[in-house]
Amino acid sequence: MEEKMNEKQSGGHAAGEQEIDLVELIGKLWKNRGLIIKITLGFMVFGLLVALFSAKSFTAGCEAVPQAGGKRAGGSLGALASLAGINMNNMGGDAAVLSPLVYSNIVSSVPFRKELMNTKIDFDGYDRPITLLDYYTNPEYRKTSVLGTVKKYTIGLPFVLLNAIRGKQEEPEMLLPGGGTDGLAYFTEEEQTCAMILSQAVAVSLDEKNGYVSITASMPEPLAAAQVAQATLTLLQKYVFEFTSAALQENLAFIQKVYDESKSKFEQAQRARAVFLDANRNLGTYSAQMRLEQLNNDYQLAMTLYTEFAQQLEQAKIKVQEKSNVLTVINPVTIPREKSKPKRGMILVAFTFLGGIFGVGAVLTLPLLADITGKERFRKLVKE
Repeated sequence: MEEKMNEKQSGGHAAGEQEIDLVELIGKLWKNRGLIIKITLGFMVFGLLVALFSAKSFTAGCEAVPQAGGKRAGGSLGALASLAGINMNNMGGDAAVLSPLVYSNIVSSVPFRKELMNTKIDFDGYDRPITLLDYYTNPEYRKTSVLGTVKKYTIGLPFVLLNAIRGKQEEPEMLLPGGGTDGLAYFTEEEQTCAMILSQAVAVSLDEKNGYVSITASMPEPLAAAQVAQATLTLLQKYVFEFTSAALQENLAFIQKVYDESKSKFEQAQRARAVFLDANRNLGTYSAQMRLEQLNNDYQLAMTLYTEFAQQLEQAKIKVQEKSNVLTVINPVTIPREKSKPKRGMILVAFTFLGGIFGVGAVLTLPLLADITGKERFRKLVKE
């Protein structure tokens, strides 16, 4: 009984001490509310400057539905073809349709980005369209914001000094001894810089649930954002169409080969049946009747495959000649009216909240910092 009483008393003391500590903590924060408010106001002012001087960004985009793939040749026809010794594994409409899952890889590829960065865009303040490569790398067109300049000479100052010490680095030689690059793609230093910016500005995403592709582009100006989004869509359609056309040509060549084989087998079965009928007009024996039945079956099978492959050959030729869009646009690109960045209200709220946290942290940690460093000026900042 005494032990239980002691445990209850010790538990009661612990709860009381915890309650006293909490009250003491609240009292300490209230007593130093001036310091907390000053730090919070400082963060608010800094957040306001960030919100005001952050570069504007406008986002434009579109949505498109990829072309659906056709049915793959198979089923009963595939079984019949295998009986006739014809392999149809490489045949079918799906082989000629590029999966939307690789669209983002196409957009991030070197050839695609090189074409995109050399697309001419209309920017305010210039009397002629300029390429994205010039806009982001040519000093004549490069625009810097106040916030960007502050970042460059504060956070980025070590990198500025390092680049000044190292000087301009010569680009490595990319050409082969005989000239050319042997078909290998590469970026120059300026193109690499532009490509890194475009990787953040242009995005392609697939909504697998609803089955559509979204293309977005963010630029400092609304018209430029819409033009970049439209250029990305046009280039993506071009790349997908070229792949699809090449796949359709390969599919046509394969169907032509299978058609020729089925035609040859049909003609062989036709001749074998005719020769047998010429040699056995009466069919008086069971063996002759069985042989004729077998020849008829081979003839019917060969004729079925020959007819089917003739139809598929004509369909493949039509598909190759078609100029249909591989991406059907369901929501076209429009010029945005409102900027997407910066979200000034959210920035101000976030910096205010962060300032409050830093203010509370300063009240709690400055006395500890004074004990560690031995500098009493830190302790004087906090009222005990």
